[in-house]
Amino acid sequence: MKRILFTVSNDISTDQRMHRICNTLQEQGYDVILIGRNRNKSKSLQKQSYMQHRLNMWFDAGKLFYLELQCRLFFYLLFKSFDAVCGVDLDTILPCYLVSRIRGKVCFYDAHELFTEVPELNNRSLVRRIWLALERWICTRKSIVKYTVSQSVADIFFDRYKAQFDVIRNMPHIKNTRSGNPSSNIIVYRGAVNKGRGLEFLIQAMQFNGYTLIIAGDGDITASLKELVIALKLTDRIQFTGYLSPAELDHIAVSARIGVNLLDSVSLNYYYSLANKFFDYVHLGLPQITMRFPEYEKLNATFEVAILLDSLQPESIAVAIDQLMQHNEYYKQLQTNCKHASAVWNWEEEKNKLITIYRFV
Repeated sequence: MKRILFTVSNDISTDQRMHRICNTLQEQGYDVILIGRNRNKSKSLQKQSYMQHRLNMWFDAGKLFYLELQCRLFFYLLFKSFDAVCGVDLDTILPCYLVSRIRGKVCFYDAHELFTEVPELNNRSLVRRIWLALERWICTRKSIVKYTVSQSVADIFFDRYKAQFDVIRNMPHIKNTRSGNPSSNIIVYRGAVNKGRGLEFLIQAMQFNGYTLIIAGDGDITASLKELVIALKLTDRIQFTGYLSPAELDHIAVSARIGVNLLDSVSLNYYYSLANKFFDYVHLGLPQITMRFPEYEKLNATFEVAILLDSLQPESIAVAIDQLMQHNEYYKQLQTNCKHASAVWNWEEEKNKLITIYRFV
């Protein structure tokens, strides 16, 4: 049985894309190990069909964290038996590639995002130039098998480096239940609570209505958003759940009417993104509000499942919310479109491309 190692910089407990990928390849007869890291707030790992391993780290963020991560991964991989290794995102690919060359093994690069365009690198020109240099070097290595999450991101890599990337979109498994609740007044956001997600504008939009908002997730701006909620006197209508399991997230969706996926176009990483929550809302039968970005616009032209916004103005968000809350026929049409779309946009279809890519092992 051939062994494939996957490396990520998160704690792997909530990484649904990696769980789908690893389970799929394990089912295909590979021996799969997913390698992440332990964090202070890491939850216990759920049993999976594949093996999981988390590295203990001294540092949790910043330059020293990334330096330590490269060293720990390098030495872990150097002495681990494997036939192929996949670096997930730019922050883990370097040790994967170096060890694969030393040991003559196959190396894959799974680019989950445009790492060099994340908001955290804004106004940090030196750090960004270092990551761009690494990106250029990795993308031009012909021996690496490369794939990413959307055609827009693949096109950017080709324009920058003439690098060919396959596309594996982050789609969920087919769900048998439809959770969108037409009689509900609940709006749900699920995902990371980080800069650039448009959550401060969503909270401000809640001043213009009497509905309930559930923010299901956590991140580095949770505290500041809670302060904003208090300042706007919206504590009775806006709830923060913290980190939840996928099952818990789906349970919340049962009570909701609208899903929200807002992003700031200032970040090219967000502008060309294709978030997994877009497909999650579709499979849960939740008409959603999202941005008029390239990937979402193309998908919505095939199956209209969302209202697309041109800007993150609180007033525009409020109008879109009212449209989905007050126009039942329109809402039901979008919900029907979600049902048709989920039969096409699902992991059962998408995984076949993944299986084809890993035939090189």
